Amino acid sequence: MSNQNVYHSFNWKLIVILSSIALIRPFLSMFGISEAIGKPVVSITATILISLTWIVVVVLKKEAQPLLTLIFVGIGYGILAIIISGIFSPILTGHLQGPLTNPYAIVSVLFTNAIWGGITGAIATIFSKINHS
Repeated sequence: MSNQNVYHSFNWKLIVILSSIALIRPFLSMFGISEAIGKPVVSITATILISLTWIVVVVLKKEAQPLLTLIFVGIGYGILAIIISGIFSPILTGHLQGPLTNPYAIVSVLFTNAIWGGITGAIATIFSKINHS
């Protein structure tokens, strides 16, 4: 399979949409909702709901490669979160904060979210196989 065929085998629009949905996590924090309700509860609940959304959508869409799709979704979310942090941290705090201040943090954010995508992708793969049986 050529590189071009691999590129076209992914639903990039879906990847961008699912990555964008996960931005609810930083927005909950930025707007003080996490602090008002209770930070650990909100973060964990948001992560679970986002994960379930990713899994359900990929299974219902019958994505050919749910594992890789959701790994890309996780990486896409990491990229978007880094960009959002770079835009909003100077506005909200008066100075740049977050991953852009440390190159190792950028790698960490991308790696962590790729793992998140991989875990949800593995679960989606299992459900996809059950669904096709």
